[in-house]
Formats: sequence, C-alpha cells, structure tokens
Amino acid sequence: MTTNSALIVTHRQLFFQHLAQTSDFPLALEIDRAEGVFLYDTAGARYIDLISGIGVSNVGHRHPAVLAAVQAQLDKYMHLMVYGEYVQGPQAQLAHALIESLEGATTPYGPISNVYFTNSGTEAVEGAMKVAKRFTGRTELIACHNAYHGSTQGALSLSGDENFKRNYRPLLPDVRHIGHGNHDELAQITARTAAVIMEVVQGEAGVRVPDPAYLRAVQVRCHEVGALLIFDEIQTGFGRTGTFWAFQGFHHSLDPAGPIVPDILLSAKGMGGGMPIGAFMAPEPIMAVFKNNPILGHITTFGGHPVSCAASLATLQTIRNERLYADAQRKGDLIRSLLVHPTIRQVRGKGLMMAVEFESFAVLKPIIDRAMGLIAGRPSADQTHVITDWFLFCDNSMRIAPPLTITDDEIRLACELLMGSLDSQL
Repeated sequence: MTTNSALIVTHRQLFFQHLAQTSDFPLALEIDRAEGVFLYDTAGARYIDLISGIGVSNVGHRHPAVLAAVQAQLDKYMHLMVYGEYVQGPQAQLAHALIESLEGATTPYGPISNVYFTNSGTEAVEGAMKVAKRFTGRTELIACHNAYHGSTQGALSLSGDENFKRNYRPLLPDVRHIGHGNHDELAQITARTAAVIMEVVQGEAGVRVPDPAYLRAVQVRCHEVGALLIFDEIQTGFGRTGTFWAFQGFHHSLDPAGPIVPDILLSAKGMGGGMPIGAFMAPEPIMAVFKNNPILGHITTFGGHPVSCAASLATLQTIRNERLYADAQRKGDLIRSLLVHPTIRQVRGKGLMMAVEFESFAVLKPIIDRAMGLIAGRPSADQTHVITDWFLFCDNSMRIAPPLTITDDEIRLACELLMGSLDSQL
C-alpha cells in the first residue's frame, strides 16, 4: 500500500489503474491468503475454491510439501542459465519422475523419454508444434472444434472457436479443424499432416469425454499416415480425471492393441502445485531435431526454473505417493449425487473435472454470483462462499474442478452452498 500525507492508495485502486484488464467486469476479489481448498479475502470472507485456480491447485493451495520444496530450493539457487546448458538437480529429478509416471508409454518412435520444460501450457503447445513440423517435414496441423490450447498466436491458431480468433488474424496457415469424437472426419488426417493435437477430455468445450474407441481410431489413423499425435493434458494431467494422466484411463489392460499413447504429451497447470511451469514430452528421436539445422532449435530463458521444478516434483510425488487420483472419480460421483436440482439439465465429467449444464448463461450467471456472494455487489464478511465459473466455449455450464485434496465434508459444504444458490434461482 502506498501512502503520502494526502492520499492512501488501495490495492483495489492500483489494480484498476495499472493492471491491464481482459474484461470490463473482473471479479476483483482481494484475496489475503489461501490454504487447502479455501481462499480468504481481506474482508474476512472465506471461499471454497471449486475450480483450483482453473485447474492449477490440484494438491490444494500452499500444500506443505510444495512449500518445503520451494524453500529448500530457494536456499540453494534460483536462475542460473538459460534452459539446457547447466545440469540442475530439480530439472533432472523432475524429468525422471515425469517419465516414470508414464509407466513405460511407448510410441512407434520409441518410449517417451525426453522432457522439455516451459513456463506455461501455451508455451508447451508452441514447442510441440515446432518439433512436430521439424520432425515430419510437414506443415499441416489439425486440431478440434471448440478446442482450447492457449492464447499466443501459434496456440490461438489451433483454437476451435472463431470468436476468440477473428480479430487477431492472420494467424498460422495450414491449420484445419475436425470434430472431437467424430470418426467420419478422421479421413482429413493425411500424409500432409504434421500432427493432430487434441485434449483427451475437452475442457473449455464444457468437459466432453470421448469414447475410448475414438482415441484409438485417431492413434491408428495418425500412425497410418505418419502424422504425430499430440495429447494436450494441460488441464487433465496430474490426477485430475482419475488416473495420473487422462490417456491412461482410456484403455483396458487386456486390450490386444496395447495402450493408447500419444507421440507428444503436453502438461502444465496442475503440474506446478501453484508455481508456473509446463512441459512437452516425446521420444528422444523426435526431440533430437532441436539439436541441429539450426542448433538451439528451441530456446527459453526461464523454462524449467529450478524453484518451479522443485515445486512440481513435490506435487507429482504427493499425487502419486498418496494416490490422490485414485479417489477423484468417487469424489466426482459424490458431487454428482449432491447436485440434483430442477434447473440442472446434465452433469458431465471424468474424475474431478466436471461440467454442470443449465438452460442458458442467463440462468447460470446469477447462480455463480450468488455462490460467490457477489449478488449484492460484495461478498459478506465472516461467511463461506463458493468459487466457480463457466467455460469459454460452453457458457451455459458451470465448471467444477476442486483440488484433489478436497474432503467429503468440504464437498458436502460446497454443494450445500451451491444448492442454496440454485434454489434462489427458482
């Protein structure tokens, strides 16, 4: 807070004066602290975070193991050198742990064995696009309608919603879109295609879970024509859907065709335990194209920051050691059983990645505002509220994706508060 003899400038004033805004109606909650599934604002109100900061806080806010790992790394070193030049323990350990989490996932190009660290999910997408085009020598990229892969110009080119793209054109050429789950459109994947990129479970489309047979068909088609298959697990990874990686939950161990495995895998969001980090992973022969023609084919200054890597390793170990993913589906089913209301048209989801559908945005928005205590303009102090929101490409559905650590009692409390907001809509 800045002071002088005549004026006290609040954080709220500075927020609106100096932070670039992306809408005319930011939530503008002023959070003082966070712990577990709860956020606490400066007025004393408490919020249950049912969206994990949009899929980030999979182990909850300020998990003790993450805090300890960050502090331990701060006591050693922070930034030393651009990516890939120095041997840094946190990077090496995290890369090894990520490969172990894939449980031997193998592609026609060998096992996924190399990790390239980035600062975010959209940067992971950008790196994956580059390596796919360089490895295949092709230019065409195929994504899905209603897909979301990030907001940089390359990643935005893959977005499946024209409303978010039209005013930023021209974007990347040679990008086409197919229907997620539509078998008939797989013929559009041809020998011109460098890569097909898709979310295993579509997020911003409103949590659309495909038939496993569709993912198998995409994999088969890509292998037939020599295109690479990229799975974007930026939202679904790190235990969100009931397995550590979502793709691991779409095949049966007795399937003679073997596992459904991408050639390139993307991660971010829940990966960092609250710290910024992303990654793209692939077999060594694919990733090796960055070594020559030109040398240093992909460069990042802060990608794989040692503090973020330490936080990510603690997050990964917590999720795997405590098998937090194993209870995600049961907790999702509990939420589903508690959210039964005349205004709810459908509940979709896998694990703790869920969408609650209503008739329209006009019905949903007041429900969200009441849940957050915003219907009267500002949250009420000394009360508990619920944070949720809608999806970019499905604004009649409520997003529910709480930390994997949420307890049954916390789920019941959150659903009770949501039901109260729903009743007010009748």
